[in-house]
Amino acid sequence: MSTPLQPSEIDLALKELAEWTYEEDRLNRELEFSSFPLALAFITRMGFEAEAMNHHPEIYCVDNHVALALTSVDADMKVTQRDVLLAHKIEAVVAEFLSGKEIDVCP
Repeated sequence: MSTPLQPSEIDLALKELAEWTYEEDRLNRELEFSSFPLALAFITRMGFEAEAMNHHPEIYCVDNHVALALTSVDADMKVTQRDVLLAHKIEAVVAEFLSGKEIDVCP
């Protein structure tokens, strides 16, 4: 079983994850893309990172809006270091999509 992070540890992690929030025992991030296909491409690319960690976020996609939530089942649905690591990996994918260069969905 994973160990849930303490509130102070979550606060410290959020200092490096400026676009993320902590609510209802989850790390949350919302994104808006220029189109629905780009939002789907982001989800697909992010999915490779999540799958490599065997740690899968809650994903909501409506039109060009994507909302993500991270929590750990093996820590009674609390935030763990694994969630923080995945959030950083997701931010790297976000940076790829915001760079303006052509996106290769498969890593």
